[in-house]
Amino acid sequence: MYSKTEVTQLRQAFWTTFGQYMAPVPSAEGVPTNWINYKTGLKHVYFRMQADGRRASIGIEFTHPDAGVRELFFEQFLELKTLLHETLGETWRWEADTVDANGQPLSRIFTELTPVNLFSRDDWPALISFFKPRLMALDEFWSNAQYAFDALR
Repeated sequence: MYSKTEVTQLRQAFWTTFGQYMAPVPSAEGVPTNWINYKTGLKHVYFRMQADGRRASIGIEFTHPDAGVRELFFEQFLELKTLLHETLGETWRWEADTVDANGQPLSRIFTELTPVNLFSRDDWPALISFFKPRLMALDEFWSNAQYAFDALR
């Protein structure tokens, strides 16, 4: 087991390493991007990467407090499902109604990698290889699809 301090340090070290690895990679539109804190331009719509001692996941999360608005965003993404999966080159899981680790309601579209351990530096190459192409594909998808959400801004 790791102490809380070690867990925090390893988490920070991984995300710092990943951010440095991704820093020279331009977005689909050719501009520098903060890959770790990706800005979709839509409030309550996030590209999230998470990892712990058992798994890693990457996905799109809709966290609007109003269930009806979350449903509208989810339905709009359903309209773009084929484009998303073609851009990603794989099929992701779709959950219209779930909760996060804090019990807050959300909708999400995601994929996972298991088993993988963020706290083992030996697994970092696998984590980076998992996150990088999917994050870049999400960016490519979003550079085309974001305009479909103009009415929901």
